[in-house]
Amino acid sequence: MVYRKSIRIKNYDYKSNGYYFVTVCTALRKPLLEKYNSEVDRLLHETTRRFSGITIDFYSISPDHLHAIFILEDASVALSKIVRTFKALVSKATGVKPFWEWNYYEHIIRNEEALTKIRKYIQENPLKEKINWDNI
Repeated sequence: MVYRKSIRIKNYDYKSNGYYFVTVCTALRKPLLEKYNSEVDRLLHETTRRFSGITIDFYSISPDHLHAIFILEDASVALSKIVRTFKALVSKATGVKPFWEWNYYEHIIRNEEALTKIRKYIQENPLKEKINWDNI
């Protein structure tokens, strides 16, 4: 049995009100989101409608990953359940298995300055990926 170390903050309540930056990557970083972009977009919004107290602040879909900022305000479930549900809906709808990497990256956004920087990062990330750094 393979033991995977948790990357979450120990004893933190991921149901707490606040802003959460999440990155979810496709399995083996395959560009699956090029083909399933509209389905992923639809299911991301559907996921937030399944649970109370959850909205999307900002997001971007790239060929092999998704960045999103979730706002939890008196949420009915924790962040992990939101991400797990979203990933499961996408896998089921597309029939691609595995579609996602087993885990996800999250960052608790603690202030307005960090929120602004992360929004800018998400907005600029697809442009940075298109740059062929070897030819510069």
